[in-house]
Amino acid sequence: MPLAEQYLAYLQFEKRLSPRTIENYRRDLHDLATFAASSDDVRRATPIDRLGSNDIRRFLAAIHSKGMSPKAISRLLSGWRGYFRYALKQGVGSINPCDGVRAPKAEKRLPRTLSPDEAVRLVTFDDDTPTGIRDRAAFEMLYSCGLRIAELVGLNLDSIDYASREVRVLGKGNKTRIIPVGEPAIAAVKQWLDVRPTPKNPSDLALFLGTQGKRIAASVLQSRIKRWAKIQGLDVNVHPHMLRHSFASHVLQSSGNLRAVQEMMGHASIASTQVYTHLDFQHLAKVYDAAHPRAKKKGNT
Repeated sequence: MPLAEQYLAYLQFEKRLSPRTIENYRRDLHDLATFAASSDDVRRATPIDRLGSNDIRRFLAAIHSKGMSPKAISRLLSGWRGYFRYALKQGVGSINPCDGVRAPKAEKRLPRTLSPDEAVRLVTFDDDTPTGIRDRAAFEMLYSCGLRIAELVGLNLDSIDYASREVRVLGKGNKTRIIPVGEPAIAAVKQWLDVRPTPKNPSDLALFLGTQGKRIAASVLQSRIKRWAKIQGLDVNVHPHMLRHSFASHVLQSSGNLRAVQEMMGHASIASTQVYTHLDFQHLAKVYDAAHPRAKKKGNT
């Protein structure tokens, strides 16, 4: 049995990979064999077990030039690396040519944010039903404090200090942080407390309850925020994390204090917060392009 078929059988029967995954690996190995069999004016075809790192880099460069995404190339390289690792264990070849080869870096996507006007429009809607009042309070807290959705649903009645206008949040890694709360959010939460129903379990201290009288689920708030975004005429796919991104971007635009934003967001590394400096630069660049008389190139002079 050819080594490639042995490897696929190993993945199927010992690794228990799905049939679809096996077919992906089969296609990857076929592509590798096709590349290895190709020849040009410089070199002849090379057997797979004699390929070197430069060959793999050349193959990946050719794929990348044809438009394959860095993510797809990374998956392809991982499959090839696994095959050569298996081959070495079977006594075939002397090196793993994929070792030390890296896929091209994927371009980092900047988080989508709402403009300040869009964010305010989302959190200031008119609905005086208990559900509407709850939604408004929850959205205000998301935007006012930059909370993660799990942090929001985890809030209890005693999480907010109304006198000092601060909220105590249990974040990732069970780390607690204190975040200032804006007056509109405080007012919205107080309005919600006036209509908050008795929980199904009287000892439940959850700040936000669902219609069943239990701590509200994140999925419920996700669907509610999408519903209200549509009602408010926001032509974007709004999700709770977008309000967190918007909070960070808007605070950074106003203050320029990266360390403070890092602390409020609960980022372990400043690198996670620095993405918002790029958003801030985009904002400044747009202002510059719109306002500066020498910002845009003129026609021939």
